[in-house]
Amino acid sequence: MEELVVLVNPQDNVLGLMEKQQAHINGVLHRAFSVFLFNEKGEMLLQQRADEKYHSPLKWTNAVCSHPRNGETYLEAANRRLKEELGIETELSEKFHFIYKADVGGGLWEHELDHVFVGNFNAEFNLNKNEVAAVRYISLEDLDRELAENPDNFTEWFKIILAEYKHHF
Repeated sequence: MEELVVLVNPQDNVLGLMEKQQAHINGVLHRAFSVFLFNEKGEMLLQQRADEKYHSPLKWTNAVCSHPRNGETYLEAANRRLKEELGIETELSEKFHFIYKADVGGGLWEHELDHVFVGNFNAEFNLNKNEVAAVRYISLEDLDRELAENPDNFTEWFKIILAEYKHHF
């Protein structure tokens, strides 16, 4: 099934739909969401992207990030992808949104109006191996150290979104 993204202007007014990979080639602004999950120790969940992903394979990133479908709210999409990728459900709250553009290599761009959600989760995962190679929790201090020492191990958008998250909290 062809996956479409919702093209928007900076005010989040819908401009149309475009096939996902084409939107990433063209670098056009589209709707997206990112989910940060934390455990009871305050550690952040990282997801390692599956090897089959068409960009940024095996790189570490936040718990879930994707695109709402046409007619789907940002929260509905975030909950759908939690279930599809990690096999879980948890309460999420939207914290902020912003626009960013990142070169993800291979002639592809992420140019997204990104709504960032936060939640807590302390149980088992049922990973979709087509989407996720591995998950792990990490303290923010250890994450900062890993990002400084091995920035290429992480997705470009995660670095941007994490910096924006820290700016807000």
